[in-house]
Amino acid sequence: MKTLLLAAGLVLGLATASQAMPVTPMADHSYVVTVAGGCGAGWHRGPNGGCLRNYANPAAHACPRGYHVGPNGRCRANW
Repeated sequence: MKTLLLAAGLVLGLATASQAMPVTPMADHSYVVTVAGGCGAGWHRGPNGGCLRNYANPAAHACPRGYHVGPNGRCRANW
C-alpha cells in the first residue's frame, strides 16, 4: 500500500511540475543583446578560442586576399 501511495505521489508531482519556458513566444526582444561566441559585436572566436575582429572591408585586412597572418606575424599563403 505504501508503494502504491508513493508511486501515485511521484506521478502527481511530475505531472504538476512548473514550466521552465513559457509556451507563448516572447513579444519584446529589445533587452536581448546578440553576440558572437561571447566576444561582442564586431568580433568572433578564432581557432584557439581568442576574440578576433570581423573585417567588413577587405582593404582593412592585415594580409592580402589568399594569405593569412602566420604564427610569427608575417603573411603566409593559404594552401
